[in-house]
Amino acid sequence: MKRDQWLSAPIGAGLATVLLAVAGCGTDTSESSGHGEPVVMGMTDKVVATDPASGYDPGSWLLFNNVFQSLLSFPKGGTTPEPEAAESCGFTGSDSKVYRCTLKEGLTFSNGDQLTAQDVKFSFDRIKRIKDKNGPAVMFAALDDVQTPDDRTVVFHLKTPDATFPMKIASGAGSIVDHTAYPADRLRTDGKAIGSGVYALDSYSPQQAKFSVNTSYKGPAKAKNSGMTLKFFTNRDQLKKAVQSGSIDVAYRGLAMKDIAALDRASLHQQHGTQVVEGGSAEVMHLVFNLKDPVAGKLGVRKAIAYLLDRSTLVRDVYQRTAEPLYSVVPAGITGHNTAFFNTYGDRPQPDKAAAALRDAGLQGKVPLTLWATPDRFGPGTVPAVQEIAGQLNASGLFEAKVRSVPTDAYDEGMAAGRFGVYVKGWIPDYPDPDNFTQPFFGKDSVLGNHYSSPEITGRLLPETADQPNRGATKTAFRELQDIVAKDLPVIPIWQGKQYAVARQGIAGLEWTLDSSTVFRFWEISKSADA
Repeated sequence: MKRDQWLSAPIGAGLATVLLAVAGCGTDTSESSGHGEPVVMGMTDKVVATDPASGYDPGSWLLFNNVFQSLLSFPKGGTTPEPEAAESCGFTGSDSKVYRCTLKEGLTFSNGDQLTAQDVKFSFDRIKRIKDKNGPAVMFAALDDVQTPDDRTVVFHLKTPDATFPMKIASGAGSIVDHTAYPADRLRTDGKAIGSGVYALDSYSPQQAKFSVNTSYKGPAKAKNSGMTLKFFTNRDQLKKAVQSGSIDVAYRGLAMKDIAALDRASLHQQHGTQVVEGGSAEVMHLVFNLKDPVAGKLGVRKAIAYLLDRSTLVRDVYQRTAEPLYSVVPAGITGHNTAFFNTYGDRPQPDKAAAALRDAGLQGKVPLTLWATPDRFGPGTVPAVQEIAGQLNASGLFEAKVRSVPTDAYDEGMAAGRFGVYVKGWIPDYPDPDNFTQPFFGKDSVLGNHYSSPEITGRLLPETADQPNRGATKTAFRELQDIVAKDLPVIPIWQGKQYAVARQGIAGLEWTLDSSTVFRFWEISKSADA
């Protein structure tokens, strides 16, 4: 996503094969029941947009995944898309350039309008036409044309093979809107949303959003509550106090690492009446090097840093073990993951090898280095984490590292202008596939802005994997790619996050909302009457 958006507290699961045809499984079409007590949830993330053509951030996608349907969706605990608004979907022909879906019969939006193939085409055409800078249009760069032979058939024609297309349309970017309720060439800005998902958005303001169960919904999900209220908090302390006092039932995205750890300890001793629920995540953080920088551009400097980085100490002392050390660009639990950096540089500081790398680069004395960070985007642990890294480098006696922290706007501007030699980048995936951890970083239009290019990656490995619908068959290519990155060192992976929610006693189902699909499923959360 987005995907360098704010990582609140570090928040995978195995990636199964994407089938040539997705059909049938998990498609119980009975209506969402909407029984149970209403649930109140709080977070510090904001919902930036209620229009799917604009929102490309965690808060907005949380809303989209619950209010809108996509043709496909990720089942709880799974990473292979299954039919949602579609009855079946699959690639046709010998390559991955034509994708055909058949809609279920009798689909309607929450306003009573019928949902047809025309609405699906309208939704994708609209995203590409508006091309909002804060929207998901970038995910559909390969989409050439959408055709609708009849009211229930949608055919996507791609410019180039893209075996990950099913995952892209299963994400928040694939949200289907009513063509009569949204303008074709501009965003809807009234804070309202008309979808066909499990919930309807009743009201939205900067303070809270209220959702009721959509009785018109037709799909596999069944709501285990009768409604959701989402409250937006301005700081982490307020969010912590709210869940402790019982004014909210669930706290999600925004608690500080130390607070999660403290609440977890308290829950073990039955204090405060809270429970901490931990889930997997494919959220990652990298240290990025500008290859045109006079210092960071030297391979010997990057090797020395790789030999000195102590991830285990960092995640223990800074992140209170709410993250795990990461040793490759494709995180654990995602197809093709390996441990290229562990294999090459080890997991503990090796000052002798770091010194040798600097000598081989012709560097004498302490190497001056500035590490850049921002406190606003990648979570409250970002600046302390970069300070810890600088301390590790300085402790070796080989570097004279300092940390500079600037607000997000200045950070983005500095990266784009190439003023930073070393900086951090956080990433929340759009979809749980190795492509989403490699193409955006090492492809033609890299989001890193670090001037790295590898002909092997861009000319062979990425095109080769994009044309393979059987994602399990891409393991060898993605592992080769990760080995190349470990050798060239345009980035150093730092950590892989975990996902957390803190809930009052009597709340159940959160374990089905915290997985590497990044879909937070309101409908899985239940609340007992005496909670």
